[in-house]
Amino acid sequence: MLPEPNELLATARVVALPLVTRFRGIDVREAVLFEGPEGWTEFSPFAEYDDDEASAWLEAAIDYGWTTPPPALRDRIPVNATVPAVDPDSVAAVLARFPGCRTAKVKVASPDQTLAQDVARVRAVREALGPEGRIRVDANAGWNVDEAEHAIHALAPFDLEYVEQPCASIAELVEIRRRTKYMGVPIAADESVRRADDPLAVAEAGAADLLVIKAQPLGGIHRALELIGRTGLPVVVSSALDTSVGIAMGAQLAASVTSLEFDCGLGTASLLAADVTRSPLLPEQGSIPVGRVLPDPALLDRYAASPERTEWWFERLVRCHAVLAGRVTP
Repeated sequence: MLPEPNELLATARVVALPLVTRFRGIDVREAVLFEGPEGWTEFSPFAEYDDDEASAWLEAAIDYGWTTPPPALRDRIPVNATVPAVDPDSVAAVLARFPGCRTAKVKVASPDQTLAQDVARVRAVREALGPEGRIRVDANAGWNVDEAEHAIHALAPFDLEYVEQPCASIAELVEIRRRTKYMGVPIAADESVRRADDPLAVAEAGAADLLVIKAQPLGGIHRALELIGRTGLPVVVSSALDTSVGIAMGAQLAASVTSLEFDCGLGTASLLAADVTRSPLLPEQGSIPVGRVLPDPALLDRYAASPERTEWWFERLVRCHAVLAGRVTP
């Protein structure tokens, strides 16, 4: 059963959390938190997403707040550090926020930066982690096929674990995977899974070696687990710059995956300068715990969004609810 909008809004709080470093073009992360029978949950699609896409995030929030989660197979999740598009001199300070993490995901292909800057950043990460550290890069679909081939060739000497979403389309991923196979650098798909009409299309086309899975964009833990089971590909469970409430949802998903071969992208609370709990899910010895997060009322008040932004989010939630209600078979 789909809860009514008033039931969701009864406990809903909108927060605006500052980031440590500009990330994805934003300095403040906004989110809606509300409480269901199973506990607190999060609805935080990015502002540019339309209601149809954002409705999957609301479906995920309801799934986590109103549905019993699947059994956890592990109680801690190993996580990676996330390095934004910073200067090389800032890399050590960024990595210091992720104590014990042996893996780093490095943002590349930013439209306002060059490949030379990307190479310098990845080099700095390799020097900081040493030869045993693992490095993955995330282009967020920022390259065309030719640019991706050139960039992967330039970055391959740093012993990449994989390249995440180098190009936008599935056809481009198929082509870049074919062109770079000789380098031995795996290709991971993210946006081509979570923003696709058919999330299975990537696996069916042979466009990726592994998938980056996020609970909110895929409609929740149960839907994500179903997708993972149908693709047969290894996965990296990641977050979408969530609060610790949303990260806990991702950690529950990661805890329920049968085989977890890669460190997960669930250490992103370290990118926030503030959170909604006194015990944020920050990495400790390279991992985070599995379990529900209870927001602190004082922090919800301190980081409450403006009345205008709160109204904007509440109206968005109601519209997304209408999208979900239209899909429910009477």
